[in-house]
Parts: sequence; structure tokens; C-alpha cells
Amino acid sequence: MNYENANIVAVKVLNLQQHGAFKSFMSECEALRSIRHRNLVKILTSCSSLDHRGNDFKALLFEYMPNESLEEWLHPNARENRPFRSLSLIQRLNIAVDVASALEYLHHGGSVPIVHCDLKPSNILLDNEMTAHVGDFGLAKFLQQPPDESSERSSTSTVGIKGSIGYVPPEYGMGCKPSRLGDVYSFGILLLEMFTGMSPVDDMFKDGLSLRGYVRAAAASPEHLMDIIDRKLHSADNDIAYQEECVRDCVVLLFDCSLSCSNELPYERCDMTKVLKVLSAARERLLS
Repeated sequence: MNYENANIVAVKVLNLQQHGAFKSFMSECEALRSIRHRNLVKILTSCSSLDHRGNDFKALLFEYMPNESLEEWLHPNARENRPFRSLSLIQRLNIAVDVASALEYLHHGGSVPIVHCDLKPSNILLDNEMTAHVGDFGLAKFLQQPPDESSERSSTSTVGIKGSIGYVPPEYGMGCKPSRLGDVYSFGILLLEMFTGMSPVDDMFKDGLSLRGYVRAAAASPEHLMDIIDRKLHSADNDIAYQEECVRDCVVLLFDCSLSCSNELPYERCDMTKVLKVLSAARERLLS
């Protein structure tokens, strides 16, 4: 059999014994059926059938992403026998712009806003050119009637918390419904993680200390901000010459944007349209 022209795909098989798996499958199918964007993972087809034992079988086939997830690049497993690899400043900034572009599309690009509800590094996949694609829409929520900002801030629900520990906005823990501003919070935490190299669930963040609090304390001085950026980033940037002033200005913009997105109060966060403009400006500043 000739495999030369075969395409490699990624297959996601759902464990239907897990609570909520069927609902997750339906949510992902519904969301991916109605969206198209260069920074979203492309679904090829879905499969809903029976396995060889006669049990329900459900799977999704996606475009294969050869550079895996952002999680593997930010937090490589030391036990894996791999050469050292890291992301440079411009690569991380490009990924941040890609993810912001995807969220801006989900929130404002269609007739019905879509909230992702589970934004984190493991759900951001990188293609052969290191372009980022947001995936895993198993918790995605359609805002059937686009609410105004005030209703997004105050709406409540008895539904369980949607999202992953460390990235879930605080208002979800108080019963608020998923909202675009909730995604903005998760994106803010993601930015902090990308440029510090520290996970929000790191062991050091306990007894009231958080990743956001750690960065906010350093934000009092641009020089201190330069001290907390991921050390692996310096190794990746060895062959790239940036003006020191441009790097400092870019880092200040990045962390200001991250802290603004991750404000505890939803109404103090900006929307993804503004976030995308800020990140694009930071990239232009770096490359000037």
C-alpha cells in the first residue's frame, strides 16, 4: 500500500464513560460547525458510531499540528529525551496575537458570540510554521442573545464552574454565567504564563500569592519586569538582535495588557478587540 500521499490527522476519541463527555462532544461539534478562522483548529470530520463491542463510539478528526501544544513548549517534560527548545520573544508575541485574533473572532466576528470557556496552553496547538490554533471547544458556550456589557458582568447561573483551575475567572466561582469577559480573564493569565514561564498552579503560588500578584508586584518598575521574564526566552533569542529600549517597552506593554485582562472585577477588563490592538502595537514596537 502506498502511503506517500496520505495525510496525517489528529484523532480525538471521547471517553463516553466520563461524566459530561456526550455533552462535550455535541458542544464541540456545534461550535466547530459554525466557525472558520486561520487561528482555530480545523475540524475535518466527526464520527458517531458503535465500536466492536456495540458500545457508543464518538470521535473528532482534526488537522494535525506537528509542533504540538503551547504547553509542551512552555513546560517541557524533563523526563522526555528531547533536545532543549524554547520560544523566542517574537515567537511568543506572534502566538499571543494569534490567540487574541481567534478570541476576537469568536467574541465579535459572528452573528452569535461564542465563549471558549477553557483557554489554557494545552488547548493552543502550533502548526509547522508555529502559527497558533485554538482548539478544544468541549466547554464552548453560545451567547444566544448577544448581551450588553452590564448583563455579562452580572448574570448568574447554577451551572458548575466551566474551565480549568488557575485560568477560571473568579466570578465563575460565584455563580456567574460564562461570558466574553471570562475568556478575557483566562487570556490574561495565559499571557502572564507565556512571558514569565510560570504556571498559575505552580507550587509557589499559595497562601494568598498568585501569578497575577507576583507580576503586579514587579510591575512597579520596568526594570523589575525584565527580571521576571522567562529565562528560557533569553536562550531562544541569542541569535536575534533587539534594541534594549524596544524590548523593555514591549515587555511593559505585554504585562500591562496581561494585568488589565486578568482584573478580578469583570467590568475592569477590556474586550478582545482592544487587546488585539495592544498586542499588535507591542509587536510593532519590538520590530521597529
